Amino acid sequence: MQVFNRITDLRKYIDNERKAGHTIGLVPTMGALHEGHLSLIGKAVNDNDVVVASVFVNPIQFNNPSDLEKYPRTPEKDASLLEKNGCSAVFMPSVEEMYPEKVNDHYDFGQIEHVMEGACRPGHFNGVAIVVRKLFDIVRPDKAYFGEKDFQQLAIIKKMVRDYNIPLEIVPCPIVRDSDGLAKSSRNMRLNTAERAIAPKIFAVLNDSVKHYKTMTPTEMHDYAIRKYGEIKDFDVEYVEIADETTLCHLDSWEKCEHARIFVALQLGPVRLIDNLRIF
Repeated sequence: MQVFNRITDLRKYIDNERKAGHTIGLVPTMGALHEGHLSLIGKAVNDNDVVVASVFVNPIQFNNPSDLEKYPRTPEKDASLLEKNGCSAVFMPSVEEMYPEKVNDHYDFGQIEHVMEGACRPGHFNGVAIVVRKLFDIVRPDKAYFGEKDFQQLAIIKKMVRDYNIPLEIVPCPIVRDSDGLAKSSRNMRLNTAERAIAPKIFAVLNDSVKHYKTMTPTEMHDYAIRKYGEIKDFDVEYVEIADETTLCHLDSWEKCEHARIFVALQLGPVRLIDNLRIF
């Protein structure tokens, strides 16, 4: 596996692979890799001749400086895991390499950027769009792989690809969970032992709520989940949302919705965690 820190060097590598007729898959990450990331790598390896992963903690998508400072960074471990899992190349740039000048780009994704994570983290999705668009421009992949745990981010990236006619395929990949149901996340490593024991209840409440959808309206399901989370004193819930998977619009009725999903964001100790689950 080759390691690149500079854009020019990575582009030369990509150009040579293109000339050889190879297909290229891209897996963008912020590092601190876990089984969820590695499932994306595995899918990309199966689909493409060459797989490029990026490891870059993108500062412009953090609206909380403390969260950026505390975000886990394990670059040597990440590189080893990527190599073991069949990755062809990893791109580990500095902030100065990615953003040599102040970034003023602004994207407008309409409704889907202003709900849930967008409402809680102003500017977050603009920062995501900027870095992902730049990675697409550098690597020019045939396919790019994103996990469904960050479902709203996935929707934003799909819309960007459509809006700007970017010639690649976005491949969504299922959430990977621990045996107790907790969604794999780099932030999980910041949980202490007691918090880690409580964290699986995030998914347990989602799963319990979804089981009732045939006898509940979306509002009733929302209230049920809020009540269940409220019974767990360690959780500080930011939102529970029942939304249409395609539009991410709030649902008052199941009618005229092909697929619905329940979303949650909450604070557990010092760590903010998100999860989601398809309802139908």
